[in-house]
Amino acid sequence: MSRVTLTDPEELEPYLRDLHDNALDDDWSTRHCARAFASHPRLLEGYLNFYYPWHSEGGLLPRRLKELVRLRIATLNGCQTCKAARLARDEIPEAEALQVDNFESGESYSEREKVALRFAEKMAVDHFSVDDDYISGVREHFSEPEFLELAMMTGQFIGFGRVLAILQLEEVSCPI
Repeated sequence: MSRVTLTDPEELEPYLRDLHDNALDDDWSTRHCARAFASHPRLLEGYLNFYYPWHSEGGLLPRRLKELVRLRIATLNGCQTCKAARLARDEIPEAEALQVDNFESGESYSEREKVALRFAEKMAVDHFSVDDDYISGVREHFSEPEFLELAMMTGQFIGFGRVLAILQLEEVSCPI
């Protein structure tokens, strides 16, 4: 059961209604998120105005890499809402998206993607162990601006994913 009110779609303000109504048929996570933030629509709108440009076309890192990191963090956060969302369907086949938690043995992930996924995992579960030597290893694969973007994107995936997990949006008629 969601821990916040899920407003009826017909009662949503225009921004949230557009977000809800334009979600893909199987994207219940976006629809539930739009409904959950109805009491504070500007908060979600402001966040998504930051998030989507950096996750999709903006930034230095490939969209595929950022999406793989987002999906791995979704598992670590226990956020079914995030895990169900697919923001790069055209770049990550569904089989790869479903196997991202086994990335170490996956042949379809590049070494750079694996380094990013290891970094994201470490940041999510034991950030105090990220020392100078560890960062040096990551930096062998990422320039300084790319590393900063990876760290920022990972941090916001961790934070927002945990917010969505505690809201328990996935327990509302979700197909997963």
